[in-house]
Amino acid sequence: MSERLPIIDATAGSGDGAGLAVLPDLKAMTRDELTAFLKEGFGESRFRGDQIFRWLHMKRARSVEAMTDLSKKLRQALTERTRVGGLELEDVRTAQDGTRKLLLRTAGGDRIESVIIPMDHSFTQCVSSQVGCKIGCRFCLTARMPLRRNLSASEIVDQVLWAQEVMGEGERVGNLVYMGMGEPLDNYEQVVRSLKILMDEFGANFSSRRITVSTSGVVPKLARLGADVPVNLAVSLNASDDETRTRLIPINKVWNIEALIGALHAFPLPPRRRITIEYVLLKGVNDTRADAERLVKLLRGLRCKVNLIPFNPWPGAPFERPEERDVDAFGKIVLDHGFTVTVRYSKGEDIGAACGQLDGNQVAA
Repeated sequence: MSERLPIIDATAGSGDGAGLAVLPDLKAMTRDELTAFLKEGFGESRFRGDQIFRWLHMKRARSVEAMTDLSKKLRQALTERTRVGGLELEDVRTAQDGTRKLLLRTAGGDRIESVIIPMDHSFTQCVSSQVGCKIGCRFCLTARMPLRRNLSASEIVDQVLWAQEVMGEGERVGNLVYMGMGEPLDNYEQVVRSLKILMDEFGANFSSRRITVSTSGVVPKLARLGADVPVNLAVSLNASDDETRTRLIPINKVWNIEALIGALHAFPLPPRRRITIEYVLLKGVNDTRADAERLVKLLRGLRCKVNLIPFNPWPGAPFERPEERDVDAFGKIVLDHGFTVTVRYSKGEDIGAACGQLDGNQVAA
């Protein structure tokens, strides 16, 4: 069991205002934390913690005043001594294929994006964990932004709550992928708290099997993640040799491929699950037969599947998308070595919502 996480971590040094930083954020607390907080600070029972948690995460209340079955006295006390954090919805854009991109604004004015992707029988939401990113992956548009700050648990969770607000009747997000703006394991405490909140049966009630956290390879946090929350793991590998990977993902200078693959072998993977190896294919960079053959040697003995992602271009990008025949040839080599292979031709490209295209600069229509 993990240690108790810091609750007030959302706005320190973020420009969101000193007044917000000193008030506990009810939406950023797990149900156990909320219950303990209400008992210690307000003398309230476990029932009250469950009740308020439902209001926040099932009924999507955006203020204490909206919790109409609380006493007026308690609502006044909570309003004075706490806050309900989250985001403001600024814009929604819809692509020709039905993908929806949400532009969301923090209390301090920073903008982030989250994407709702239509699948065969449900929707998958791509969730952001930071404003910007410091990893510097050269194929990712978000990398052009400086890392402004980590998102709080309430801001991460609120992306999912807003998604449900904008979806039509009968529509629901069935899967979550932490693959949006930022490196999730670089914001470890708030990401783990958001996962625990989203998996709670009194809230959004997501199964751990329906949530995937993607990382560029923050090796020291991998085993900790597997112990703290039994979610699915995806790793952005993108190269089969250190020279190429360091050029594409500078974090490889700190934790090279050997260290990363070793950590994946040690990852506490739940039964009947596999790690997803994400591999962005870049024309003439990492898409050759030799690259594919090195990749299968690296992955030998690892319980994994391979997700090939032909590069999604963006203005000024230094790379090109490979030819479809080269994607097929690469995938066949991996498949012939016994690995499950999928090719992700991303959706939402016409609104800049495809993988690697998020930058928070969507202009409201």
